[in-house]
Amino acid sequence: MVHKKSIKTCPNDEIIMYSFLPYNPNNAYEIKKLFIKVFTDSEGADEGLLIGDLVGELMTTTEDKDMFGFVATDNDKIIGSVFFTRLKFENNNNVFILSPMAIMTDYQGKGIGQKLINFGIKTLKENNIKWLFTYGDIKFYSKIGFKLINDKQALPPFKLTYPEGWLAQSLIGDDITKITGKSSCVKALNKVVYW
Repeated sequence: MVHKKSIKTCPNDEIIMYSFLPYNPNNAYEIKKLFIKVFTDSEGADEGLLIGDLVGELMTTTEDKDMFGFVATDNDKIIGSVFFTRLKFENNNNVFILSPMAIMTDYQGKGIGQKLINFGIKTLKENNIKWLFTYGDIKFYSKIGFKLINDKQALPPFKLTYPEGWLAQSLIGDDITKITGKSSCVKALNKVVYW
């Protein structure tokens, strides 16, 4: 499953091929480095290392049935990545959470992140996932269908530092009303520091 898009750029009319595809565990080191660099650039070295460690742990401790990972490439160079992992509720396990994602700083603002996430969402739909959550910037994530929810609609695994970042969308066209019961996430995300 590969999606390619050609983009003509100036000044020399070079054709750049962005590809979106499932991540390859053989590229784990390169993917971890990408997250460290992107989050260091935007949030500082401590955050870069924290998110890099999260990604490393996701790739090594999460069972395949509980994770989908994707990358964006520019002529075989990894320029972005996103991970979706299972978010279990007492009464519903057909739920995933998007976390984390990163696009190389020089490639941001070109729509690559949105296309990469949409590529991942298409795969989640093909695997009959009903609900998708994330914890992040509403301005960005609303562009790809996420809506602000509260902990009465769906309880996050931990108390949120920024409740305005708790977002969700239905992948089956239903309105998000309420998912009952406590929630739990995969081992790598199961740390209060990420919430």
